[in-house]
Amino acid sequence: MATYLYKLGRLAFRRRGLIALLWVLILGGVGFAASSAPAPPADTFSMPGTESQKAFDLLKEKFPAASADGASARVVIRAPQGENISGPQRKAAVSGLVSDLAKAPEVVAVTDPYQAGAVSKDGTTAYTVVTYKVAATQLTDTDHDTLDQALDKARGTGLTVEAGGDAIKIEAAMGGAEGIGILVSALVLLITFGSMIAAGMPLLTALVGVGVGISGIVALGSTLGLSATTSTLAMMIGLAVGIDYALFIISRYRSEIAEGREREEAAGRAVGTAGSAVVFAGLTVVIALAGLSVVNIPMLTKMGVAAAGTVAVAVLIAITLVPALLGFAPVKVLRRLDRKAVTGKPLSARQQRKAAREAARRKPNLGTRWASYVLLHPVAVLLVGVLGLGTIALPAAGLELGLPGEGTMAAETTQRKAYDMLSESFGPGFNGPLMITVSAEDASAAAGSVGRALAEVDGVASVSPAAPNTANDTAILNVIPSTGPNDHDTEQLVRSLRNKVAGIEARTGADEVLVTGQTAMFIDFSETLDDSLVPYLALVVGLAFLLLVLVFRSILVPLKAALGFLLSVSAALGAVVAVFQWGWLADVFGVKEAGPVMSTMPIFMIGVVFGLAMDYEVFLVSRMREAYVHGARPGDAVVTGFRHGGRVVSAAAIIMVSVFSGFITEQNDLIKMIGFALATAVLFDAFVVRMAIVPALFALLGKAAWWLPEWLDRALPNVDVEGAKLGAGAPAASRVREPHYSDSAH
Repeated sequence: MATYLYKLGRLAFRRRGLIALLWVLILGGVGFAASSAPAPPADTFSMPGTESQKAFDLLKEKFPAASADGASARVVIRAPQGENISGPQRKAAVSGLVSDLAKAPEVVAVTDPYQAGAVSKDGTTAYTVVTYKVAATQLTDTDHDTLDQALDKARGTGLTVEAGGDAIKIEAAMGGAEGIGILVSALVLLITFGSMIAAGMPLLTALVGVGVGISGIVALGSTLGLSATTSTLAMMIGLAVGIDYALFIISRYRSEIAEGREREEAAGRAVGTAGSAVVFAGLTVVIALAGLSVVNIPMLTKMGVAAAGTVAVAVLIAITLVPALLGFAPVKVLRRLDRKAVTGKPLSARQQRKAAREAARRKPNLGTRWASYVLLHPVAVLLVGVLGLGTIALPAAGLELGLPGEGTMAAETTQRKAYDMLSESFGPGFNGPLMITVSAEDASAAAGSVGRALAEVDGVASVSPAAPNTANDTAILNVIPSTGPNDHDTEQLVRSLRNKVAGIEARTGADEVLVTGQTAMFIDFSETLDDSLVPYLALVVGLAFLLLVLVFRSILVPLKAALGFLLSVSAALGAVVAVFQWGWLADVFGVKEAGPVMSTMPIFMIGVVFGLAMDYEVFLVSRMREAYVHGARPGDAVVTGFRHGGRVVSAAAIIMVSVFSGFITEQNDLIKMIGFALATAVLFDAFVVRMAIVPALFALLGKAAWWLPEWLDRALPNVDVEGAKLGAGAPAASRVREPHYSDSAH
């Protein structure tokens, strides 16, 4: 592979105008397709194969007018203290509110709380349900304004009015996440390279890659069912890896120039060596993201595949557009002092004095000194790293998973106020009703019998009368639990009801009884994720392990890479639990309400972090492997890897942490949590696992780290990531020339 990429790099450098034009045309073409594509579909959530989804599909078929997928708002009204909500004056105000709510064009129905029996026993509180014929994401500003105006008008009469439900508009102020990440990345790149041109190249190529990826998602949105939120993860990952991949290739190009190679040769070797690492690192990320499809939740599958496609674009740009841009500025990517030496121009007296001072004080760089220290104290470094991450991981033992609801929103939001008012006046289970669908020839009679049977189950507070459809072959019952939707007892109630269904069906003559509702859906969602976690890990880690065995031709190197990943991801989960579940440092990170960790977050984080962790493993260890293959002793190979790769891997990790940290400023809870989790995981993995634990293990293992059974060595194809064949294949004249300048930046 190194030989092929070497030729590709030289070709891109030589035909830079053509390559750049091709990418401009691709970006323009995909951008035009995105601008002319139909609007992306609304966000939809489904869980094929679960009882909840089966019941929702049945409701959509049998009760089409009820708009099972339509938005809804539950408006809660409370009379002033000491008054009754059914008094003449208050009743007139509530009736006016119901009339105003019905004025929105997409409203299907608004219930009258007095006719529906939606008044609390103490007579202080009532509620009305507003049902829309379209999903929440399809509601217009007019719909939201009509709702808000109706609520404000009712408040003006002295009533306390709050509303919850997915029809309520959530003001999501953008935090400028991408801008923060790009700004910090630019600063890190400038410090790393000491050149504005070199610092700008990774940003430019990353933005091109993200532009192509996001435009592609938008262009294919209506065809493949990709909603607008699908691109969030693609932007987050695409921006981070796009910058990092370009950073590695540009750094290698500068190193090759520093060793005296001609410019085109340096570009070819940079793509042949660092580019090979980029390709295999990108493959691990793609495997991890695309592997989310095994979870069998379409939303996660679409987000994972879309992000994987953006990563693939980033890899292609790194091995084609980056060397082409190097061809446009082969000297300007170097430090100002180094440019004179490359062009052969004499240095000024001041520059000569500066070069002399640098040469006089030159000493091994920080990466070399750190690697040497670890080699001298491997056991101490290993223990500190493992015990430190293990301690941070301890809170993960108390991990509680859930999905966000109005009960976990900030106390000042109208949704949370409505939630609390309903709990106070109607009981804690009122906010998490269970919906029972009954299918039978005479659904009304069967549902009545089912309702009486369910009312006897422990934990059931009340059961509503049956509501059959016009064909009387399906009926709906609403079951109110005696405990809240996030209570463990409610989860046990759902399981108990489902276990009793078979006996109830036999006694009542019902053909099928299904339990659904928000609480039941949350339970099914969590179970789906739990059931898929082991197959997902087996698939992703297994494929990546085989890939790393192929790259490093070793058994222990991929094994320690996987174990190190488990350590860093456990520590990151511990940090997430401490901040988002326990509320530690909540004010610092803008967490308004501590609560259960979102069910999607752990598996999402595992997939993304595994791919990124293998990035650093490939970039750092491939340089060690390269030195070892060329005859260096194991310890010297570690020092060589850190001398050339330590600084650039550190810069890449800081860039990724800054990009992900920018998303902590977002108002969306899931994005905020994912941004925090990815930032901490990259921080732990890059600076503790890859920079400390990995070299310590190499020091303890010695040559055994590179052991591979002979039969397996013969069976595996040689992908030559370290570029061993390039030394023999490149012409001597173009391969090396005398260096004329300092390489202190490397």
